[in-house]
Amino acid sequence: MKRSLDAADEGELVRRTAAGDRRAFDELYRRTSPWLLARLRRRCADEDVVADVMQETYLAVWRAAGSFSGPGVQGSAVGWLWTIAAHRLVDAFRRRARQHDVPAVALAETVAPAAEDEVMAGRVGQELEQALLVLPAEARQVLRAMVLDGLSVRETSLLLGVPESTVKSRARRARIALRETLGEALS
Repeated sequence: MKRSLDAADEGELVRRTAAGDRRAFDELYRRTSPWLLARLRRRCADEDVVADVMQETYLAVWRAAGSFSGPGVQGSAVGWLWTIAAHRLVDAFRRRARQHDVPAVALAETVAPAAEDEVMAGRVGQELEQALLVLPAEARQVLRAMVLDGLSVRETSLLLGVPESTVKSRARRARIALRETLGEALS
């Protein structure tokens, strides 16, 4: 059985997890947790938040593996896993913000911004958030991977399970749409 788990890709491990195979889940965790932990740490310096997000993510994977293994699901298992983790991290940030306990983020040397800069940054942030919501889900996924995660076109292609040319065209269309939407919103 161990040999067959070694030969299984992450998608197969998720499908086996959906069927209740604890060993497949353990193997999925062994393969993906170091990568996921590093990715989360790049976005959040608070180890408690990262630990909570890791636990919530794998609990969600165990409970929702069937939603990935269903027919018509596109993308990779690793991309699905990252999507779960990213949503859990955003939820953690929102919880902390509501409690006025924003997690520590490693910052370079900081200078207090002018009040005008803070107002403009808040407005631009809100406008950007609204503009992102208008984009198709595929375009948002590409932008998240390439801009927020800093992945290359090739890495994004592998993560999302689409050809590199598709990644490039989605990124281009998304940037054009954002430029148009933000140009109108900030005018």
